[in-house]
Amino acid sequence: MIHFDCHAHVYEDVVVNGAVRYLPKRPAPLQDWLELQTDHGISGGVIVQVSFLGTDNSQLLHALESLPKGRFAGVAVIAPDTCETEIAALAANGVKGIRWNLVAGADLPDFGSEEISTLVADLAKHGMHIEVQLESSRLAPVLSDFAALPLPVVIDHMGLPETTADQEPWLNKLEQIENRSNLYAKLSAPYRGTGSTEHAKRLIGLLGPDKYIWGSDWPHTRHEDRATYAGLKVELGELIDDRKAVQTLYGLTLA
Repeated sequence: MIHFDCHAHVYEDVVVNGAVRYLPKRPAPLQDWLELQTDHGISGGVIVQVSFLGTDNSQLLHALESLPKGRFAGVAVIAPDTCETEIAALAANGVKGIRWNLVAGADLPDFGSEEISTLVADLAKHGMHIEVQLESSRLAPVLSDFAALPLPVVIDHMGLPETTADQEPWLNKLEQIENRSNLYAKLSAPYRGTGSTEHAKRLIGLLGPDKYIWGSDWPHTRHEDRATYAGLKVELGELIDDRKAVQTLYGLTLA
């Protein structure tokens, strides 16, 4: 059963921070998200930093200030050279992970660099994880590098599938990796790729129990006209129980 919405974007102001691929036409107020949770039987969730705000996490942190930490958390976006003091401050204010949005040809992390090694060590020290958004065909060649990191890694939006579930590049690579213990998957936003319940079912078979979270992807930026809040929730509600993964990744529990 699904209890938490672990992927939503909340912003009271639409402002640009650097170059952006897409800018929504209207805000996504916190109160609107909370009302949707009530309407769909959700007990809490995770606010994920939206792309157009870049590394300015101020709106994310402001939203978290008004929410109970036992039921809500955040995922921020930070620069690779962010110091440990800043990471500690984010953790103290309810941020449980950082997001690497690597789509559309963005540079992949240099896993052997001192900068990335230091960042990963600092995140692990403060009980944080990394969430990765990356297209399936680009994710497959580096999946082993993510699996080797000493902290949890959440594969966002089912790995942005590009083909059928039985041929999906990153799922085929996942099947070859022996130690998948730090890998988690977010079952969300099928409309951002070729995602389906078949992709989700194959994932469930590969990672085993307690490694899945669900996200509404609200307010569905770039797909506002065809996405719904419930998304895959109804289809997957009988297949997974998100409570253990949500507690492990975000420290959240049912009220």
